[in-house]
Amino acid sequence: MSEDKSKEQLKKEAAERAKEAARRKMEQLKAEKEAAKNTEVQKEEVPVVEEPTVENEVKQEEPASEDEKAKALALAKAKAVAAAKAKAAAIAKQKAAEASEQTEAEESEEPSDEDKAKALAAAKAKAVAAAKAKAAAIAKQKAAESGEQAQAEEQEAASDEDKAKALAAAKAKAVAAAKAKAAALAKQKAAEGGEGPTEGADDEKAKAIAAAKAKAVAAAKAKAAALAKQKAAGGEDTAGSDDEAAKAKAKAIAIAKAKAAAAAKAKGKTDGGKEAPVEEVKPSHNQSLLDEVKALIEKEFGADVIEEAIINTLSKHDPTFTIERDAYFKVAQFLKSNEQLQFTYLSGLHGTDFIEYMEVYSYIYSYERKHGIALKVRADREQPIVDSITPIWEGANWPERETYDLLGIQFEGHPKLERILLPDNWVGYPLRKDYVQFDEGV
Repeated sequence: MSEDKSKEQLKKEAAERAKEAARRKMEQLKAEKEAAKNTEVQKEEVPVVEEPTVENEVKQEEPASEDEKAKALALAKAKAVAAAKAKAAAIAKQKAAEASEQTEAEESEEPSDEDKAKALAAAKAKAVAAAKAKAAAIAKQKAAESGEQAQAEEQEAASDEDKAKALAAAKAKAVAAAKAKAAALAKQKAAEGGEGPTEGADDEKAKAIAAAKAKAVAAAKAKAAALAKQKAAGGEDTAGSDDEAAKAKAKAIAIAKAKAAAAAKAKGKTDGGKEAPVEEVKPSHNQSLLDEVKALIEKEFGADVIEEAIINTLSKHDPTFTIERDAYFKVAQFLKSNEQLQFTYLSGLHGTDFIEYMEVYSYIYSYERKHGIALKVRADREQPIVDSITPIWEGANWPERETYDLLGIQFEGHPKLERILLPDNWVGYPLRKDYVQFDEGV
């Protein structure tokens, strides 16, 4: 299209130059005609000046005859007529030249209009052809992408199946190894006639702990039954017997817990009285992402805007940031627009009543970098108000309305903060911990 526009522009410039040349030629012809006209006027003025001179001479020559006077007068008149005819012919010639120039200019303009029309038609045809070619290329690309996607899905399905098979084989191998090891330990224990290795002792300790717990529970039940029997026989007070039964049960539970703790402590010891080495806690695979996002936020807004930054081990090791309420919107906007992070997708948002405060939790994801983080912001429970992130991620619209509907959290800047699940005349917010139903009949 840019080439067609440049051709059209060149044609327009050529037409303008032709018009300018024609105008200059007409001005030149007019100037020449004016010069010729001035020359003829000067020529005409000579007879006009001479005519009265002849008359004066005739008048002065009193002795001249009447015939000579008449001849001189006729000659002067003839000269004046000839001059007038010459002037009329020059004017007619000038008009004819102007008319021919105008006709030439019109003829020169007409072809340019035709050329414009032809150029416009050619440009339209070229644009249509280019659009068809582009549509065909896009269709071809889509077909290729769909084929690649199908192939990738097949490969992914095959890889998932291979992974499942490998996992099942690994599990079976681990079970077989454990059984073999247990058999070897049992054989070694039988051969040595003493205590088995640490693992066998651990199994025995675990069994002993379970037996102790069962024994304690049975003792508690027996004691409770005895107290009930004694009450029936001696007619003791109901409240006193219930208290004694509760105390006996609590005591039995305490004894069971103490035994379990002792067994666990014994389990932590190895042969020789040395404590077992504490297993080293491995860092999360998302620790680098947590550090990266934290550094970028602190560089942009300072360290005060982050109230807490942790790895949530209970939720797939998600890097989780608790943001100060006044900076919540700015930080969210930064996380979406930052080219290094590109958190362009909001996958979920909900609220929670923690009794001391309200909290809004949202999860954002980057399809470009294949990583995600969680954002949290806390609000006062009596007047829970936070900024709406719907202007940043449109997917927050309905989740924020649902959170408002069930918890009463106000989202400032939301385009339409209304109830979405409950009727408008519903009293209270059902997901609050202190919620009391207004209409008991419902």
